[in-house]
Amino acid sequence: MTIKRANAHTTQPSPTPHLLGVHLVDGGVTVGVYAAHATRVELCLFDEDGNESRIDLVGPDTGNWHAFIPGLEAGQRYGLRAHGPWRPKHGHRYNPAKLLLDPYGRGIDGQMTNMSDPAAKVLLSNREPADSAPEMPRSVITTKTGHDWKHPKPRVPWVDSVVYEIHVKGFTQLMPGVPEHLRGTYAGLAHPASVEYLVNLGVTAVELLPIQAFANEPHLEHSGLTNYWGYSTLGFFAPHAAYATAEAREAGAQAVQEEFAGMVELLHQAGLEVILDVVYNHTCEGSSTDRVLSWKGLDNLSYYRNQTHAPAHYDDTTGTGNTLDFSHPRVTQMALDSLRHWVKEMGVDGFRFDLAATLGRTGQGYSANHPFLVALTTDPVLSGVKLIAEPWDVGLGGWQVGNFPQPMSEWNDRFRDYARTWWLQTGARNHPTVPELATRLAGSSDLFGHSEPWGMRGPVASVNFVTAHDGFTGYDLTAYNGKHNEANGEDNRDGTDNNRSYNHGVEGPTDDADILAARRKSLRNLLGTTLLAAGTPMLLGGDEIGRTQGGNNNAYCQDNEISWVNWELADWQNDLHDSIAYLIHLRRDNAVLRPSKFYDGVDEDPTDNKYRADSAWFKADGSHEDEGWWDDAATRTLQFMRSTVLDGEADALVVINGSREGASVTIPADNGPLWKLVWDSAWESPSEATDELVEPGQSQELAAASVRLYLSW
Repeated sequence: MTIKRANAHTTQPSPTPHLLGVHLVDGGVTVGVYAAHATRVELCLFDEDGNESRIDLVGPDTGNWHAFIPGLEAGQRYGLRAHGPWRPKHGHRYNPAKLLLDPYGRGIDGQMTNMSDPAAKVLLSNREPADSAPEMPRSVITTKTGHDWKHPKPRVPWVDSVVYEIHVKGFTQLMPGVPEHLRGTYAGLAHPASVEYLVNLGVTAVELLPIQAFANEPHLEHSGLTNYWGYSTLGFFAPHAAYATAEAREAGAQAVQEEFAGMVELLHQAGLEVILDVVYNHTCEGSSTDRVLSWKGLDNLSYYRNQTHAPAHYDDTTGTGNTLDFSHPRVTQMALDSLRHWVKEMGVDGFRFDLAATLGRTGQGYSANHPFLVALTTDPVLSGVKLIAEPWDVGLGGWQVGNFPQPMSEWNDRFRDYARTWWLQTGARNHPTVPELATRLAGSSDLFGHSEPWGMRGPVASVNFVTAHDGFTGYDLTAYNGKHNEANGEDNRDGTDNNRSYNHGVEGPTDDADILAARRKSLRNLLGTTLLAAGTPMLLGGDEIGRTQGGNNNAYCQDNEISWVNWELADWQNDLHDSIAYLIHLRRDNAVLRPSKFYDGVDEDPTDNKYRADSAWFKADGSHEDEGWWDDAATRTLQFMRSTVLDGEADALVVINGSREGASVTIPADNGPLWKLVWDSAWESPSEATDELVEPGQSQELAAASVRLYLSW
């Protein structure tokens, strides 16, 4: 590789020294990179033959190194080199032999050398003079997306939203109807066969596991595995190239960017929102002595949380080896700039923030008034999109459910855990579970109601789910008592043991018809509870067809049939799909199932009133709830009546029998209209519904461990 140094007169200070990244302007580009502790930063340009030219940047001005470089165009491959002190005990790890990616790079070309290759040792953090460029990908200059946005963003209100979490590759990798060359790609997700499935199911948004450029962890590469989920960010501005079609990858970073934007456009055309699962809490650079790929080589002390009294070591609150330091203004700026890029240039509709408690950490712990969270929720661009927090991390005080600012919503793990416990682990806990279940069904005001004035966030702030990518699938919750992660190569030590699952008598596959029927009903109970509760429901893609991972509850490294959705469906899977689609459409068509405000509730018995209360709870015999009933650990049958003030809208009655025996239930007697049973989890298919109407005060027989939905008629 030939290395040239440009003449000093070919570069000049940028007219916008505050602007980070590489941006096309008339006659060339402006370049900006933050590296406050560096003594010199070079822009490295690569030609088609891999020859390198280096240009010194000007700076540091308020920590930024910058320049105007004439003559550069889109498609130019480049990197950075930073000079400075090698003082690990003080947090500095500068070595100009390390080629670095631009933290603001919109495109990434090429692959990093696999860490199982001895040549990749040059990537590690050390003072060795060996050049890492041969083992590194390159940043690429791209234009703003040239996509012609013909369809407006759907802007589905929170109250109408049903989120569907999927993996770009895994969702279509085996999908019939999607041409083979498009399977597992952005274009494949936007193919008519995929879009038709999503629309018919009734979900309103796809939440995509990470699509920002990411890298494999070294231990996976040594084991011959890969990071399938993508929670190991290599670039916060660039789409992951491996999810683009072969044609787009061959054409280059600009084509990858355009394919992603085209996917968003086609999903918008179908009325579907696109939410990105984003990982700003850490990067793929690993521990302090691991690989040097970008941030660590530019300004390790600024970008990462270092231990106060031992800056050579990271303060890791993510369990991944490093944690980005959101107490530093430039880290906050980078995340905000990245988010605005994905909204304004790439068209996305929202974000789910991985380990979001880290993003609100100050030197004293988590704060809902952290500058990043304040900026995020007040920004004129970002405050108008969907913002979802995974409200925890692994650091001290890391569980922060309910403590994120409006208008953010949050994953509600209390809903997940108690729904699982109620339906799958009867008798596993000593304390009463009815009050907890009731609180979750009513929107979790105990977690999300505290604001000034009270209740401003409403139940939509609670993202209700029983499964997500991390953990068992819905079917596996009903088929396995313990995890089976042997394929991950960690002797089944990885993954949580807090599954709250129940195999119904046999671990894993079985031919026992009674066990299989019980599993199917349990899965309908879990998903039905999610869709009938107040709040924002989220489904794990494939749960509606009983997808299994063979008991693997941590399939982050399984880019194969373990994780991919299998679309060869048995009759029971089609019936399950129809049941879940039916429930989603019932939710869409009945405002009473989509409350935007927390319930007022009542203290007096509402059964004598002409109009039903907005919410009320009843015993199995139809009488109004009382304190003794709530506190009785043996209570397993409950009725939840809901109404709305909207004219022409139905009332709803959700009846739950959590016992392992059938139950006789008396519908509360009042002066309201008749009821119609519209769904019963004991039904294998919604086709089993009848037109029979039920009078208030009439008795009904519920199957063991089942839930019913009645609507006023």
